[in-house]
Amino acid sequence: MTIKDTFYITTPIYYVNAVPHLGTAYTTVASDALARFMRSNSRDVWFLTGLDEHGQKIEQAAHAKGKTAQDWVDEIAPKFKHAWQALNITYDDFIRTTEPRHFKGVQRFFEELYKKDYIYKDTYRGYYCVPDETFFSDEQLAEFAEERAAEELPSTHDDGSPLCPDCTRPLEYMEEENLFFKLSAFEQRLLDYYEAHPEFIQPEIRRNEVLSFVKSGLKDLSVSRTTFSWGVPISFAPGHISYVWVDALLNYITALGYGSDAPEDKERFAQYWPAQVQFIGKDIIRFHCVIWPAMLMAAGLELPQTVFAHGFLLTKGEKMSKSKGNAMDPNTLIENFSADGYRYYFLRDVQFGTDGSISLERMLQVYNADLANSWGNLCSRALNMTAKYLDGITPELSDNTTLLLSEAMGNPLAQLVDGGLHRRYATAFEAVDFLGAMDVVMELVDAANLYIEQSAPWALAKAAAGESEVSDGPTQADRLSFVLYNILESIRIIAVLFAPVMPTSSAEVWKRLGLGSILDVDNQAALCAWGGLAPHLKTTIGEPLFMRLAEDDLLV
Repeated sequence: MTIKDTFYITTPIYYVNAVPHLGTAYTTVASDALARFMRSNSRDVWFLTGLDEHGQKIEQAAHAKGKTAQDWVDEIAPKFKHAWQALNITYDDFIRTTEPRHFKGVQRFFEELYKKDYIYKDTYRGYYCVPDETFFSDEQLAEFAEERAAEELPSTHDDGSPLCPDCTRPLEYMEEENLFFKLSAFEQRLLDYYEAHPEFIQPEIRRNEVLSFVKSGLKDLSVSRTTFSWGVPISFAPGHISYVWVDALLNYITALGYGSDAPEDKERFAQYWPAQVQFIGKDIIRFHCVIWPAMLMAAGLELPQTVFAHGFLLTKGEKMSKSKGNAMDPNTLIENFSADGYRYYFLRDVQFGTDGSISLERMLQVYNADLANSWGNLCSRALNMTAKYLDGITPELSDNTTLLLSEAMGNPLAQLVDGGLHRRYATAFEAVDFLGAMDVVMELVDAANLYIEQSAPWALAKAAAGESEVSDGPTQADRLSFVLYNILESIRIIAVLFAPVMPTSSAEVWKRLGLGSILDVDNQAALCAWGGLAPHLKTTIGEPLFMRLAEDDLLV
């Protein structure tokens, strides 16, 4: 990932056909963690998320409830904002495709492509999936039929209509006048770009999938609809509205001010575009890695640096989705495990980029093992011992520190930190390897817990209470201060490293250490250098960061 001063990161905009679920929250939490990491490393971050509010499916759902489409989406939108607030998502902008700024940008984009002769009018004849708002060619349906036949599964509905290759629901046959985008003209340009920029599609398995698709041949894409009205009207084609996927993709630039003549919007667009990372689910990779870059090329705009397509969350081996009825409610899990516990589990137990199996049982196991027993217990023990043995004040190391380092106890925690801990952590984060980054932090957590057992501060405190004040070398009190300093310093660094993933508990740890706001951290590497804990700070104990839970404690 190439480093530059600005860092623009986006989630896909989520379709307002239902409330947020674990799948949408997964992408959003990952985006937020990376945005927080970049802010803590002096990057000028712009983090965008939002809602896709147009399309035939929305119009139908609203009419079925006796409401206008606008009223329907206005009811759903606050539920997403509430969910992101509950998960501590720090987006800089939340765009809705029904906003005037988006309309203006979409219309300007269509006008630009039309002027450049990349848009023409024709009749679309073929099948369309209304729930997924996706067109399917005869070749795609034939390939899907072959795959289903090999699995001895049907590829058509009882009424003879073909099934959707993506969601297996019946497709509708359409015949209507549309505008078409000359996607086929970009086939070789896309292939050349993929070769010259291997970082554009990540992970590599998704890149290979896209390469195969493009090499099989691209056809021009229908980019307007005329049989319903819920969408962005196209200025030069009365009766036409933008195809919902084109409308949705353009949010990434309209949110920055594309299409606006206002100086501040032009400045924002120039400052942040192109995006460094666009996170999506693997099911929408063709839209983002074929149609999206071709549209940008046609408009003469730069392409995003990386589109990263993560895998599915699986429950009992099946993709989690609303239609399957196995989507879990984020709010219930937040009630059980806290927002930090929720965020940690999904970035710690599932390798971002691959499919991952999740379960309530596994979430409970990870929460108790890593957060309650290891990290939370480490903080409780350290702060309690500091209160008991040092009156709650962070110690000042004596002149005998050098001699203490030469003793058998040494300082393994400092050695671990100074041995490249932050470099390994940052390398993992920049590679979007959240699991790897959390592994690095847990190394220090586990090492600090082991250090407590091996150094036995309670024994040092007992010995210190019985020793005379006269000594030619390190006293037991020196040793006690040295050991507790090392433990507290480890906790300080761990909190900094955990902050992008677990912001609330990390901020609380800093507060209990007598430090300032962890939100002000903008030089993470420097703060993770050993020896940064100041002496004479007043510490506090507080409630356990993470209470150990049993199955009977869970709300389901």
